[in-house]
Amino acid sequence: MKYTEEHEWLRAEGDLIVVGITSHATSQLGDIVFVELPEVGTVVTKDDEVVVIESVKAASDILAPIDGEIVEVNEALGDTPSLANDDAMGEGWFMKIRPSNPAQMDAYMDETAYNALIA
Repeated sequence: MKYTEEHEWLRAEGDLIVVGITSHATSQLGDIVFVELPEVGTVVTKDDEVVVIESVKAASDILAPIDGEIVEVNEALGDTPSLANDDAMGEGWFMKIRPSNPAQMDAYMDETAYNALIA
């Protein structure tokens, strides 16, 4: 897994990249009450705003961590946004992207570096 400074995680799954937010991010946001996901088929560029999250504390945007096409979104978050709180690193994922440049993953932190960032 890789991590961004914006507290997103990225996990390679075959030729796709699964994207979510970290447990640290969900603890900072508090209870997530609404998630607006992008449309499947949307082509994104790194740093495009792609997901809107509303929590009891704040509204936040999730940025595309890599260039590519969104090929799947976690529809369960629409009905149960708290999944992101309950299982941030698992069932609470947001989207799957087919990267146009997989090497962009190399720029992100590994778990050790991310843990140092949030320490």
